Amino acid sequence: SLQFHSNMSYEDFVRGWRPMGDGKLSLVDGPFLELVKKATANPGDDFALVIEELNRGNPAQIFGELLTLIEANKRTDESALRLTYPSSQDELVFVPENIYVIGTMNMADKSLALMDFAFRRRFGFVTLEPQFNEAWSTWLSDLGLDRKVTSRIKAAVDQLNEAISNDPNLGPSYAIGHSFFTPNERVQNPNLWLNAVVDSEIEPALREYWFDDPASVLSLIHI
Repeated sequence: SLQFHSNMSYEDFVRGWRPMGDGKLSLVDGPFLELVKKATANPGDDFALVIEELNRGNPAQIFGELLTLIEANKRTDESALRLTYPSSQDELVFVPENIYVIGTMNMADKSLALMDFAFRRRFGFVTLEPQFNEAWSTWLSDLGLDRKVTSRIKAAVDQLNEAISNDPNLGPSYAIGHSFFTPNERVQNPNLWLNAVVDSEIEPALREYWFDDPASVLSLIHI
């Protein structure tokens, strides 16, 4: 697994020249080619590359000729291509079928790059929504929060997310997720914990959402 960012390049991800300790440059494989070698050497196993924040970099530029090689019908040695930085004159590379590429992306962050359509069509898309469900409620109960508290959180956040989703300037992508209300350790004082989450995380986010309408924020933060 790895994370894309604004400075990520093809040379970082696939292969590029890197300065070494002796002052010289060396051709170094990036994480994708390292995975290709492992998958090719172990055809009976499946390998997954998980890319967090896929659209925080420039995916089409970072993948380069891999944009072709990751296509489902190009996963054989017959479709192998010469890389931008080949390790030898006769080197050709293909992406084996036992590599799966999984990316996560934030559709709400408008500061991120738009996804190139040629890149998008290589992937299937699944929308992940907030899950204030029984599994979440059970998790909180095991950490010291009774069902009355979890029901109160769910009801309040459902109402809040409905307002967010119905706002033409926001929409469902801006919904408040369950991770805000999913602690990793036992909660000794539920009310203190809940107030801290609302005051330091939820309210600041809502003030960004409705920066020109503070009254809406005040009416929606009661949990």
